[in-house]
Amino acid sequence: MSRVSLAIIGGGLVGASLALALQSGAKARGWKIVLIEPFAPGNSYQPSYDARSSALSYGARLIYERMGVWSAIAERAEPIMDIHVSDRGRFSTARLSAREEGVPALGYVVENAWLGQCLWKGLDPEVISWRCPAEVTHMQPMDSGYRLTLNDETSLDCDLAVLADGGRSGLREQLGIHVRKRPYDQSALIANITPSQPHDGMAFERFTDEGPMALLPLPDNRCALVWTRLGMDAKRLAEMDERSFLRELQDVFGYRLGTLKQVGARHLYPLTLVEAQEQVRPHLAVLGNAAHSLHPIAGQGFNLSLRDAQALADVLLASDKTPGDLATLLSYQQRQTPDQQLTIGFSDQVTRLFGSDQTLISLGRNLGLLGLDLMPPAKRWFARQAMGLGTRADS
Repeated sequence: MSRVSLAIIGGGLVGASLALALQSGAKARGWKIVLIEPFAPGNSYQPSYDARSSALSYGARLIYERMGVWSAIAERAEPIMDIHVSDRGRFSTARLSAREEGVPALGYVVENAWLGQCLWKGLDPEVISWRCPAEVTHMQPMDSGYRLTLNDETSLDCDLAVLADGGRSGLREQLGIHVRKRPYDQSALIANITPSQPHDGMAFERFTDEGPMALLPLPDNRCALVWTRLGMDAKRLAEMDERSFLRELQDVFGYRLGTLKQVGARHLYPLTLVEAQEQVRPHLAVLGNAAHSLHPIAGQGFNLSLRDAQALADVLLASDKTPGDLATLLSYQQRQTPDQQLTIGFSDQVTRLFGSDQTLISLGRNLGLLGLDLMPPAKRWFARQAMGLGTRADS
């Protein structure tokens, strides 16, 4: 029976980020960390037109700089220099600018495959080991930690188990951690688009009575589309032929980027706001989508999870207790609760406000966008939320 200080269940972007945040301090303390992941990371980055992407806030850049991996990530990170926010059929717009905010970029769009490669290559094998491909099938709580049973019938003991295995976590259910769900009755259609004109680092947030859409800049003058529609309507869009789809998208988005010339593979994701009712127990922490899954239109989900991971690492490394100490984990939860509540509330309210076709609400959001562009304090607050700096006291 082997034992480690921390077992991170889920070696995806959130789990790998936590391991990176911990590894320097863990090495000094003699901690051993294992990442348990069912899908083996690739050995090399393979460019793909249809690669899925993540929008990293400027705050995420600051975190990855601390971890020492930002310079590698930046090689294929497309900066978001401006964000154009509009409401279809109404006169008001708002525009956020990196120059006005005094930052090199409001955020960055990075292909998940590239981001994963940069994170995995940054891990120190003297501190971080992999069990991959492997899956935890059972978690047994003990006085001194957890005993994990893997699908190869081996077992592993740990002082702290970190559950980062995604929004459909079977282990979360196995442990009896209840979740609160608020369905949006919508699906997100995800695809990459090529416009005829250069995007010049401009991101677009476009709200319509049928649902919001975002078009984010990617390398090679591609754009990542996130188009939210009611379930059956999203299915209809996903099944259309390419020419008809581009024609309908063009009609909704307009010609700010010229003609939309190409669309890649389209994927549908049903949308529900999910929040775990417990994020810590003795010797247990829940991170990433297993802790909270947000609507993608505001681009806050992964960035919040990354801040959670950095905060958990900071609290664990500042304590003189073993990693699974409940008081330490509760201090992490207390530290992150304001950020989580603000970010989840911001994302949820933006989604509901800009997804309504009620006349008074439509008028209110139209005036809100106009006021946002005319009132610098409100605009700065909104920009700080978008940049992932809303709860930072040092910036």
